Amino acid sequence: MIPKDIKIKKNTLPDSPGVYFYYDAKGKLLYIGKATSLKRRVGSYFTKAHDRRIAKLVSEITKIDYIETPTVIEALVLEANQIKAHKPAYNILMADDKSFWYAVITKEDYPRLELMRGHDLKLLGVNPFQKTLSEKAKKHFLAIYGPYTSARALKTAFHILRRIIPWSECVPGSKRPCFNAQIGLCAGVCTEAVSKREYKQVIKQLRMFFEGKKRQLVIDLKKQMKQAAKVEEYEKAAVLRNRIFALEHIKDVALIQKDDRELIPESRRGELDLAARIEGYDISNISGKFAVGSMVVFEGGKPSKSQYRKFKIKSVQGANDVGMMEEVMRRRLRRAELYPKAWPLPELMVIDGGEGQVARVERVMQEMGVSVPMIGIAKGPDRKQDRLVYNRKDEKLLAIAERGKVLFQRVRDEAHRFAVKYHRQLRSKRK
Repeated sequence: MIPKDIKIKKNTLPDSPGVYFYYDAKGKLLYIGKATSLKRRVGSYFTKAHDRRIAKLVSEITKIDYIETPTVIEALVLEANQIKAHKPAYNILMADDKSFWYAVITKEDYPRLELMRGHDLKLLGVNPFQKTLSEKAKKHFLAIYGPYTSARALKTAFHILRRIIPWSECVPGSKRPCFNAQIGLCAGVCTEAVSKREYKQVIKQLRMFFEGKKRQLVIDLKKQMKQAAKVEEYEKAAVLRNRIFALEHIKDVALIQKDDRELIPESRRGELDLAARIEGYDISNISGKFAVGSMVVFEGGKPSKSQYRKFKIKSVQGANDVGMMEEVMRRRLRRAELYPKAWPLPELMVIDGGEGQVARVERVMQEMGVSVPMIGIAKGPDRKQDRLVYNRKDEKLLAIAERGKVLFQRVRDEAHRFAVKYHRQLRSKRK
């Protein structure tokens, strides 16, 4: 419970996302933080045990201010901008002597949005804490945003934002669109489907968002949409309409961090429940032809066939099971973000494959800001020699891996059966 002698803006803390500000008795700004819920996050400082530095911070707080934001991602951006503007002492101390992270926009013909450590920026002779870019910084970057304390949160923000404002990481000159272009996450620099002038607008929109100008960005896009409709460019108007809707309905649950742990349901904290939802994945193809992926669901240790899903591989050519598994997982996780009720995340994922598949799926999860325990099953000469592949530093997985092996094999076998069935259906249609 927050002591009564501490002054709080409007005498209350809302249960909504935002940024909070702690002040001492002299009015000095001590610390700036973000929260999924201002009420719960700020309250946790006064109800939980902390290390010495945080305990000292709490003992100095006499006033709490805050700014509410519509979404967590906007709280993340606002926190970084406010820390850069005010440089509170405790924010620097609590970095644990590790470098902050920054979102940078490179200075190129087709600029890219990248994640960089403050240490790496300093090696280029750039002081990332400066409010305006120095001449050295201008040689490399159009803009630098931060500091951010969590690389994971920033990567998740990148993924969320890229679905709204697709930017490119590739270079022109390719005959075929890259994977991200095929799934709508690249502006099309690879095949020069976007002009330099059009791409400048993409970068301008990114800059507005990271400068905390989402409202102005929406206004500008609405003007562009009306103008496009006026000159009968209806396809362009539709794209802008969808972009506006996405900006106004950002789904950013994946940005929940350890500092908001009290918001995560208890069922997600303890031992993994083998009776809960488990999903299995497999790929089926003949030398890359008629390639498909499958997703099966087990609940209570039994198949739930109404929840099975199948994927026709669209972007991977040739015999590349690892790349195909990546496509399936990206499409599955993207649907979880867009339709969380229809595509709930499981307690555990089982994939047919060894280290290569597991590493690739882990990378996809990291990029998309998703954390789901995963076990791969590497095929042996027979079922008895199937080898479980998983992160052995994960205590939850260690606790249930061997105990659940028979169930995992059943899930894998069912995913294989379902994938082969769909593969054969596609082949038969071609005959």
